[in-house]
Formats: sequence, structure tokens, C-alpha cells
Amino acid sequence: MKKSQATLQAEAEADRDTMRPEYDFSGGVRGVTAKRYAQGSNVVAIDPAVMDVFPDAVVMNEALRTMARVLRHERRSRHLGRRA
Repeated sequence: MKKSQATLQAEAEADRDTMRPEYDFSGGVRGVTAKRYAQGSNVVAIDPAVMDVFPDAVVMNEALRTMARVLRHERRSRHLGRRA
């Protein structure tokens, strides 16, 4: 199926270079973050309703570490047939 002239022009317009002059990548290094990117990430969206309790990453991480210790202790106690 042949594309119309208008469709071809629209595609050409969409494919045009949109790089702005103020973007300067002349000092960039190709692939510098590729290894880190390949490792993946753990990004978690925090519900706005709890943002006042956990205002930053330090507080959030400390709370999660504390919760992890409690859960690990509970899991070990159950595994050994004891109650915490």
C-alpha cells in the first residue's frame, strides 16, 4: 500500500532532528553508564499519603531496615517452631 504525500511529509517532520543548540554532548563519553544500567534498579513510588512520615531516602531506608530485621527474626522463629 502506497503512502500519501501528506503521510510521508508527516513522517519526515516527526523524524527531523530535534536536538537543540544548547545541548552540548561534545565532552560526553559513550557507554559510561551502560554497566550500571544493565544491573537494573529498584525504583519504588511512595504513596503521597505516607510522604509526611518518610520525608527522604535516609528515613525511608532506616525504616525498611528496621522492618527487615523484625521480619527476619519472625521468619527464623517460625522456622524453628517458636513464637517470637
